[in-house]
Amino acid sequence: MSQVPAATRALRVLRFLSSQADPVPVEAIMRACELPRSTTYHLVNAMIEEGFVVHLVDERRYGLGVSAFEVGSGYSRQAPLQRIARRPLAQLVDRLGQSAHLAVLHGRDVLYIVEERAPGRPPLVTDVGVRLPAHLTASGRAIMASLPNGQVRALYPDRAAFTDRTGIGPQSPTALKATLAEARRLGYATEAGEVTLGLSSVAVPVLDHNGHPVAAIAVTYAAEDPVPPAAALRHCADLLSQRLGARRVG
Repeated sequence: MSQVPAATRALRVLRFLSSQADPVPVEAIMRACELPRSTTYHLVNAMIEEGFVVHLVDERRYGLGVSAFEVGSGYSRQAPLQRIARRPLAQLVDRLGQSAHLAVLHGRDVLYIVEERAPGRPPLVTDVGVRLPAHLTASGRAIMASLPNGQVRALYPDRAAFTDRTGIGPQSPTALKATLAEARRLGYATEAGEVTLGLSSVAVPVLDHNGHPVAAIAVTYAAEDPVPPAAALRHCADLLSQRLGARRVG
């Protein structure tokens, strides 16, 4: 825990709210951030006063306020993650001869923010700005495997939260839990034909100074090609993580 625990908890609340497609009840915040009810109310009330959270009284739900939008807009203007990721990602593509991308979690989707294409490789759907269901992508799985279980449950509470693209992939909380457990065991996440038939991906998370997964690096390859070594992706991800203030790995 940080030496400023209230600040750490407030940031966790902001991070959780930013991952939701709609405002949520206070109980969801409590579960996802593992906070007592009284602490949760104190935090969100302080954040409401500063404009980072808005309370929808009639719906008994909480969502992001205008101040959070202003912070997000500032990030978009500076684009630090994209700036520090582009060269290492290009070097990864040169090394492996396969296309690579960087994605962040946005609700139940991953949003692709950097794309580096390898010459002569199959066309991909993962252009910059594209969103795909997180539970079907290697990137989304790599990120969610590093999240608290409560946050994943809040994102995927039941079967209705799951979508499908190719008829392959987890379609229930139990199946997703098993998929993420395997990613944690391996230290990387995979998908095979779940986004596009005939294509597979492998991904590893990028961590910030709190050990929180802020993004994932993935490499996509044709199913008949050799599986790219996860160690190469991990080296690239470790480099970005260290530049974001994470402790040195290894």
